[in-house]
Amino acid sequence: MNLAEQPDHLSPVQISAQPTSVTVARPTLLCLSHLRWGFVYQRPQHVMSRLARDYDVLFFEEPVFADTPLADLETSEPASGITLLVPRLPHGMEPQQIVASQRQLLDDYLAARSPGELLLWYLTPMSLSFTDHLNAQVTIFDCMDELSAFKGAPPDLLEKEKQLLGKADVVFTGGYSLWQAKRSQHQNAHAVPSSVDVAHFAKARSPLPEPADQGLIGRPRLGFFGVIDERFDIELVGELASQRLDWQIVLIGPVVKIDPATLPRQSNIHYLGAKSYAELPAYLSGWDVALMPFAINESTRFISPTKTPEYLAGGCPVVSTPVQDVINGYGDSGVVSIAATSHAFILAIEAALGTRSSADFARRADQVLDGMSWDNTCAVMKEQIECLR
Repeated sequence: MNLAEQPDHLSPVQISAQPTSVTVARPTLLCLSHLRWGFVYQRPQHVMSRLARDYDVLFFEEPVFADTPLADLETSEPASGITLLVPRLPHGMEPQQIVASQRQLLDDYLAARSPGELLLWYLTPMSLSFTDHLNAQVTIFDCMDELSAFKGAPPDLLEKEKQLLGKADVVFTGGYSLWQAKRSQHQNAHAVPSSVDVAHFAKARSPLPEPADQGLIGRPRLGFFGVIDERFDIELVGELASQRLDWQIVLIGPVVKIDPATLPRQSNIHYLGAKSYAELPAYLSGWDVALMPFAINESTRFISPTKTPEYLAGGCPVVSTPVQDVINGYGDSGVVSIAATSHAFILAIEAALGTRSSADFARRADQVLDGMSWDNTCAVMKEQIECLR
């Protein structure tokens, strides 16, 4: 129909010059975690704080038990766009009561929110016990580690993981070895190794004020930061300290799931405890060599240590035991040495001492880190999620 043929009964319609704005509710991303937000700042915090730019992130932790007559859900906002949810349950609950209480607390909380799209992000399959009824637009399994191989793993974890793999729309793994193990179990599995905030750790490439508890420790200094647990090679660290009394070993991080009394206590080993993420560059700046003394056992078979690129971003040469993902990712880099025995570890440290200040080391480290960032890692994850929405 042309303009001349328009019917007479049509009249002009007034159009406002100011378009009406429409508010679209952001999707809710519920992250179900076995790790606490305030424990060690690592993959979950990096990923969730970035995804919070586009989603309303709820970070649901495992319960804490208290002298309280009723179950309650404690809420807080540890970072922009992140709501932390911690169930507080009475002591003495039976396992079935714990599951039922978490389900009720979570259901009530979600019901009180504006209705909208729900995304489920599992860091642990065990959370299926109280969330298997939720209707999610997309279900994500971020398989950071082979949790079933860790000390104290629940006996039904493998069965829960099998259920989650059947439910998940997409699976991310924390490294390539883990992806090789999971790709046959899920048709949409992707290796998404943990990354690094280069700018944060690059501060350590310049001299920084020494932290008070490290400033009086002599040199050369060999350092480690991370969780000290069953993955930590206690015997190796003890042998290093005994065989090279002139080396000072600085260990930063909480001791978890192992008896602190079993740790070596030579005078040249310094346990400085847990430090905040913001403090780490100041400690790293004062090290001559960074260590990754992981025991080679079932708990480390699939790990892909985040600290490898963090050490390198801080300008520190690295010596590691033969963790498969470290060998595959950094073995030929020229800035990470792999050593399988205490003797080889000592030789590798001796060769690494003094290389930190060289321009060649910095160039090689930058080549390894080229293109690595948490922003890029999260963009890969977000693309997968958006394709499924």
